[in-house]
Amino acid sequence: MKRTDLLHNHLTLALWELRAGTGRPLLLLHGLGERTAPEALDAVESWPGPVHGLDLTGHGASDVPKGGGYYCEILMADADAALAALQPDGDGPGVTVVGRGLGGYVALLIAGARPGIVRGAVIADGPGLHGGGPGPTSPMLFRPEQDGSTPDPVALVELATDVRPPDYARTFAWQASALSGLDTAIAISAVNRPPWLAEVASQPGVVEAELPAALELFARP
Repeated sequence: MKRTDLLHNHLTLALWELRAGTGRPLLLLHGLGERTAPEALDAVESWPGPVHGLDLTGHGASDVPKGGGYYCEILMADADAALAALQPDGDGPGVTVVGRGLGGYVALLIAGARPGIVRGAVIADGPGLHGGGPGPTSPMLFRPEQDGSTPDPVALVELATDVRPPDYARTFAWQASALSGLDTAIAISAVNRPPWLAEVASQPGVVEAELPAALELFARP
């Protein structure tokens, strides 16, 4: 795998080229506690263009922030930095995003935040898909040790308990559908249905499809 280092939020992120090619890039976002791996190509071998994977903050070969402070919006900004690297002039074919678990939620956020660049997002099952539920829970005190290695234990705790209100997720799904110009902007390949994802599934411009069918849909010009 070929690695490119991206500077984001005073941290270095690892963007991996899993397969070279021409055409629209595919960006893979891993699940909670995971990292980009060569085996990720197996699930997307039918994609006709180049394939890249991003190690999110606190994961894989990317840096660990001191003291934690992990939010899905920070990870969305990680993905935004990757989009800028894959589409430097902002005038290319766009990027399709596939996310597992936590990466699926981040894919939804970036699809809604960058509807002009993200040409389809796929949400697949994987660790961290549920998050902490639709509303705040009882306060908790935790003090995991940080030694600079990944996955960062602080990330595992904070991102596993982050609040994901369904109406918040719905807003990003609506933005992706209404502002991208795509008939279908989001495909759900996940079998699990946490409340936020059930809400997304009910929105216009969102379809349910197994991963190969979703990739075929978004690979079309």
